[in-house]
Amino acid sequence: MRILPKSAFGQTVMLIGVLLLINQVVSYLSVTYYFIRPNYQQINSLIATQIKMVFLDEVNYHDDATQKNIFETTNIHIYSEVEAIDNGLQQAVYYQFFSRQISDLLGGEADVRISSTEPFLIWVNPPQDPNVWITIPMASFSEGDISPLTIYLLVIGILSVAGGWIFVRRLNKPLHALQVAALEVARGRVPAPLEEQGSSEIISVTRAFNRMSKGIKQLEDDRALLTAGISHDLRTPLTRIRLASEMLPEDQSWVKDGIVHDIEDMNDIIDQFIDYVRQDTREQKEKMSLNDLIEDVVQARNIEEHHHIVTHLGNIPEVRLRKVAIKRVLDNLIENAFRYGSDNIEISSEFHKRNRTVSFCVRDFGPGIPEEQMENLFQPFTQGDKARGSVGSGLGLAIINRIVSLHKGQVELTNHPEGGLMATVTIPFN
Repeated sequence: MRILPKSAFGQTVMLIGVLLLINQVVSYLSVTYYFIRPNYQQINSLIATQIKMVFLDEVNYHDDATQKNIFETTNIHIYSEVEAIDNGLQQAVYYQFFSRQISDLLGGEADVRISSTEPFLIWVNPPQDPNVWITIPMASFSEGDISPLTIYLLVIGILSVAGGWIFVRRLNKPLHALQVAALEVARGRVPAPLEEQGSSEIISVTRAFNRMSKGIKQLEDDRALLTAGISHDLRTPLTRIRLASEMLPEDQSWVKDGIVHDIEDMNDIIDQFIDYVRQDTREQKEKMSLNDLIEDVVQARNIEEHHHIVTHLGNIPEVRLRKVAIKRVLDNLIENAFRYGSDNIEISSEFHKRNRTVSFCVRDFGPGIPEEQMENLFQPFTQGDKARGSVGSGLGLAIINRIVSLHKGQVELTNHPEGGLMATVTIPFN
């Protein structure tokens, strides 16, 4: 179990809380030792002095007239053991602190008790005569005298922690917005400029991030424009070459077929470049059945007689998806499975209730891919093991990874224990 928080917000709040706690403890002890304790010592000294006056040699405290005179002068009562019990001794509470100090002042063992109801009385069984109990009235005295101090310190502590929490939360708000925006950039989307707020340091960081985001947007636009321009310019000579190949004589049909095949490969590569540059962010998400989407793609693929697809679709709820983009993911995974794996593939889907995710898996029965190569396969222009007959531009998995990232999901490649490669796409359910 982790005690110390990892976030700057939690660490700052905890630091403020610890410092305030130390301050409260020091304040409490200071007030207790330098204010409350001296007052109680003074009170105990006065009580001891009054008791000593009762036991002066010239005072006959057993005499009723003398007791009456003492009561009228000082409000001090002198009771025998029986009279003390009759007048509420049993309801009084024993206090060790007072007993110890008054015992020291009187020079012997004294029993000190305080009544729990008004009028508050201090009951003292003095060492000079253990057979008597002396009551001394104390106006507005109670056990809870120090409770206002406790409440005051508690309220100050709560207000201080609350103030520190509000301050740190205000400081943390632009940092959280910066984190969310940075994650958006990581997914290939450029967020709107962030509001510059908070401390001067945070404003500087936010301003720098906005400039960086603007620069990334400009680079993406320039790259898209450049790729579109190159693709357009390449298609024109390719079209002319194809038209020229059609004019070749019949005895050179093998040359014509080779040229046409190369042109088709080049067009496919150009299309992959365009697909990689295109972010697919303009397409809006809509709630749909992933199983229906899989069945549509499978039906379109069934036109090839030598390719066979078996589906194992689970019972999954509808999920918000970019329909065209996810179709491109499915189509690319199926194409890879047929091209590099086997003529027979399996597609399955599943709903993970605990993790609140849906997933689909495309499995082939080919040679698979070495484990050490899988980590880099999602990088652009990276191809798999030559044993799978890798051809093309190496952009297919990079396109898939980008589209799935736009859905806040992930793609995982694993080799099946019984042979073949499994490509699993997991998307959060929302």
